[in-house]
Amino acid sequence: MIRPAHALDAGKTGCILSEFIDKTAWMPRLYSRAQDISFCGLMIDRGWVSVFDAGEIAGFIARQENIIHALYVASSYHRQGVGTALLQHAKSQSPNLRLWTFQANYKAQKFYAKSGFIEKSKSDGRNNDEKLPDLLLEWKSDDYGTEKRTYLISS
Repeated sequence: MIRPAHALDAGKTGCILSEFIDKTAWMPRLYSRAQDISFCGLMIDRGWVSVFDAGEIAGFIARQENIIHALYVASSYHRQGVGTALLQHAKSQSPNLRLWTFQANYKAQKFYAKSGFIEKSKSDGRNNDEKLPDLLLEWKSDDYGTEKRTYLISS
């Protein structure tokens, strides 16, 4: 089930973010794991974060109006529809969405392309913390507001 994140979810969401960084060879670790938790706590405090709760936090999305700041899924839940459900939830809340993803993140690019996102521009990375080239992606709805669902994980 997707629900708004609570302050106590910062630890788990921060661990999911840290796990991605630790398992991604091209991603530099710029911040400590404690700082990852703090960053997630800040996004939660701002009301941006929704989590996929499968009895434990399986993934999260941070969205500020139409900007997606983060979408991460715990590795034990990859390829189980968690990311798709979180993204569909965001789509049900906004007629268009924008996000940046790293050019080296081919899996994310494929995922977002399958979800209807198109590339709007490229960057050499000088404006992101990691200094990695990235892509601005955008999705626009043809029928915003016609369908809202509650997503549950399937066994």
